[in-house]
Amino acid sequence: MWPETSETEQPLRNGLTTGSCATACCVAAVRALLANKQPASVEITLPRGEVVNLDIIDYQALEQGIRTSTIKDAGDDPDATHGATLFVELRLQPTTGITFKAAEGVGTVTRDGLVLAIGEPAINPVPRKMMTEHLEHYAQAYQYQGGFEVSVGIVNGEQIATNTMNSRLGIIGGLSILGTTGIVRPYSCAAYIASIHQGIDVARVNGFTHLAASTGIASEHAIKAFYQMDEISLIEMGDFVGAMMKYLRREKIDPKSGNRIQKLSISAGFGKLTKLANGHLDLNSRQSSIDFEQLATIAKNLGASTELQQQIISANTTIQVLNMTKQAGLDIATVVCIEALKFAKTIVHESIEVEVWAVNRKGLFVANSHQDKFDADGKIINQTEANQ
Repeated sequence: MWPETSETEQPLRNGLTTGSCATACCVAAVRALLANKQPASVEITLPRGEVVNLDIIDYQALEQGIRTSTIKDAGDDPDATHGATLFVELRLQPTTGITFKAAEGVGTVTRDGLVLAIGEPAINPVPRKMMTEHLEHYAQAYQYQGGFEVSVGIVNGEQIATNTMNSRLGIIGGLSILGTTGIVRPYSCAAYIASIHQGIDVARVNGFTHLAASTGIASEHAIKAFYQMDEISLIEMGDFVGAMMKYLRREKIDPKSGNRIQKLSISAGFGKLTKLANGHLDLNSRQSSIDFEQLATIAKNLGASTELQQQIISANTTIQVLNMTKQAGLDIATVVCIEALKFAKTIVHESIEVEVWAVNRKGLFVANSHQDKFDADGKIINQTEANQ
């Protein structure tokens, strides 16, 4: 659906959001209840005006309602919900208006800081608006004067949610119904970036002023253990360091508590940090590559021999570079952290203190931007005054 054509590359397919899927199920359900029709596919209009068709795979009669289902197609995006069965249980209400509920596999909000209030089903505003507009359209078309109860669910949604950041955000019991345009664009990872933004908001509202943003599990565990941080203050940014830092560009103060983010610790694998030090905002290999010549230049400035510089340029991995320079007595990791910090500070708001920590493949610290020294177990052996 809506392929992005290219003369030289295989086109990637766009997909549809869970919000679009829920809207299609609503359309199928309302037509079944009010017109006794059960079409195999339905047409919906997306927020920007595109009209698309989605298949409806099942109709099940309920007491005072009906359940309709569709399969989520995320196109060529690596989406956690791709292939999941999404359903809506639609029931008629005598009073006007639309009530949204979470069915099996859709979570409930349990923390402040999200766009939805505590206790609300995790169905975001744009999907709610899409469903409301389509239901109201068909109610008018069929001259129906009552209201609707809309329960949205995802089969195995609670299990799928373990692969997302929902529990950390305070969304318990399943997934969120997401989408702002209705479309999933390949590798835009909009849902992931939205979770990063929500994580920052939740931490701020709940009084956490120090955030730790990590590229993976190992780097997160290391920084969490060092500072003994609460899970709410941990931001799993993955490769999207740019999305995380840009969100912290503007100083945001929570209007109720007056809280603001005061400190940011970036914890990442050494290889990822070489990209950040080189000015890359997306650390994924599809978007940025490790610059071994850059590392050779850093090593040269530290006193590396011409032979070592050539070995670095010819290296296959940054771990090789780290080991070679360590054997030569050159602390390349600290320089990379300092350079990454310099770049990060050009993006994050100036009021936020920023620091950078590098970990190896074992998840042990090897350097930080404070220029501390670390032993073989990743422990600081001579902590600098800046980091005391």
